[in-house]
Amino acid sequence: MNINSTVICGFQALNDLSYLLQGKEKALLVTDKNIEGIPAVQTLIAQLQQQIASLSIVNTVPPEPSQHDVAAIVAALPSTDVDLVIGVGGGSVLDVAKLLSILCVDGAPTLDALLAGEKPQTRTTSLLIPTTAGTGSEATPNAILAIPEKETKVGIISPVMLPDYVALVPELTTSMPPHIASSTGIDALCHLIECFTATVSNPVSDNYALIGMKKLFASLETTIAEPDNLEARLNMLWASYYGGASIAHAGTHLVHAMSYPLGGKYHLPHGVANAILLAPCMRFVRPAAVSKFAQAYDLLPDADTSLDDEAKSHALVAYFAALVKRLKLPASLEELGIGPDHLPYLVEAALDVQRLMKNVPMKVGADDVRNVYLTLFPALNH
Repeated sequence: MNINSTVICGFQALNDLSYLLQGKEKALLVTDKNIEGIPAVQTLIAQLQQQIASLSIVNTVPPEPSQHDVAAIVAALPSTDVDLVIGVGGGSVLDVAKLLSILCVDGAPTLDALLAGEKPQTRTTSLLIPTTAGTGSEATPNAILAIPEKETKVGIISPVMLPDYVALVPELTTSMPPHIASSTGIDALCHLIECFTATVSNPVSDNYALIGMKKLFASLETTIAEPDNLEARLNMLWASYYGGASIAHAGTHLVHAMSYPLGGKYHLPHGVANAILLAPCMRFVRPAAVSKFAQAYDLLPDADTSLDDEAKSHALVAYFAALVKRLKLPASLEELGIGPDHLPYLVEAALDVQRLMKNVPMKVGADDVRNVYLTLFPALNH
């Protein structure tokens, strides 16, 4: 899969978009109310209003949107006749913007048809601007929607959704609260390490994953300690972008398969669900990925390169567990009010995500999944 997006990046990269907007007369800006209030976004909106005759704004994208939310947004659009869709926000906003770039084309498949597997052929011009450094949605061919009736999430996947333009602008991410910066950062880390160790990994995805992990390990905790450090913020935006590019060329596996039911049924934020599962899942797959884990470990700023690969692989898992703790993210399901009586449902629902389970670098059965979930109930482990 080729990612042909043009990426513009850096401080104030949005100050002059006139070259992107030439010839565009009707634009749709997709965001949410919180993001819309960020001063830099207000400046962007003013610039768009100056240069584009007709600008519609959708600011109702909820966190973890369902297919019903997207259907309601489409129904409320004053017109689907637009020649530019701009998404400004976190992964949910960008996923909806990607879908709208397809749904706003004459003769496009309906949302129901896309969910049923019909492949789109074309989309309108799109520009995606992430305000969190986590999902990498701006570099993936995926749009993830919650399906409340089935208490799960599904991905609509097509390279057609990859945008024409991406803007990585660090000042747009400084308003993220620390817990959002932490959980979205761990989401990016999961993309990178899972794609790096997946059965479908390849030299292209590995290259993206290694570059992304190096940037993430160097910058994630700095962005929490120094919220206005724009260099660290830009590094995290790139780490997130490389995580998305890794997904576009490979695919995630166990963490994401096991986190989907946590988001679908219990509405845990995606990054939080991933953070809880990161160390336990990586501990499970480690024996099948020792050399890859050792390569990732060597990217840590304080890596002890004298260790052998086996020791490095264990040290990487220990680092993941300690990182989640340092970021003050939950480490168990019990502290989130989910009890062990939910285990049978969780195991069945995770195994159902075959699209991702087939990427795990070792054989995974129901007992394995159950044992990983069990580690998230410390009271049972004493």
